[in-house]
Amino acid sequence: MIGQILGNLLNVILDPIMILGFHWGIAGAAIATVIGNVAGAGYYILYFLQGKSTLSIHIRDFSVKDQIFTGVLAIGIPASLGSLLMSVSQIIVNARMAGYGDMALAGMGVAMKVTMMTGMVCIGFGQGVQPLLGYCVGAKLWERFKKIMRFSIFFSLALSAVMTGLCYLLRGSIIRVFLTEPASFDYALTFTNILLTTSFLFGVFYVLTNALQAMGAAVQALIINLSRQGIIYIPALFLLQAMLQANGLAWAQPVADLLSTALVAVLYLWTSRKMMAGSPEKKI
Repeated sequence: MIGQILGNLLNVILDPIMILGFHWGIAGAAIATVIGNVAGAGYYILYFLQGKSTLSIHIRDFSVKDQIFTGVLAIGIPASLGSLLMSVSQIIVNARMAGYGDMALAGMGVAMKVTMMTGMVCIGFGQGVQPLLGYCVGAKLWERFKKIMRFSIFFSLALSAVMTGLCYLLRGSIIRVFLTEPASFDYALTFTNILLTTSFLFGVFYVLTNALQAMGAAVQALIINLSRQGIIYIPALFLLQAMLQANGLAWAQPVADLLSTALVAVLYLWTSRKMMAGSPEKKI
């Protein structure tokens, strides 16, 4: 947590200094981001090298035995491809939205940031649940696994609903922090209203996705990560833009959220039932 806060806080502090103080503009923002990332990574490296963790990054402890290699890839590849597709889809959205002018592009960017406030909280909760679920899967403690999942589903749904409600109520104030031009503000408000229609599903989606990764279901997790930001989302961008113009580009994300949440629910139920049936409960 300290490492993540350190990098991001340093980025926030350096942004106004380099953008406004040094007048470096976009380049200043990029430099601030790089410095923040290097600082965060440096903190983690020093933490491990000083022996403060039971984990090790020393070369002598490197091993690919006991399916370590496949286990790391099973969790890492879906997550990394999801991040990669998120960047690709963002490039496509910006390129398509640019055709409607700078005000529309700025409005879309801010609207996505407003929605991201809910998304980031839910991503964090989903990642926090994953180690608990992974432990239960490894120990074959299925009753405990079910209890954690029930709590996580209901809590994440309530969390994302509350966050969505707050973002909706405060959307005007949040947007005004970034935009003052009336035209861009109107675009941002419209796009924010659209994107918030399904953000209450974020919590459930990320809990189920991380549950699949905790079960080692690499193929299923890969399908989900490819679907939400790629297989479903990217075609929806072109299809809905043809139907609804700029608003269609905004509606593509709620459509992808709805379909991918339904898909991850089906895959989770199928995978968990199959795994529990093939691996009996262990008593402790």
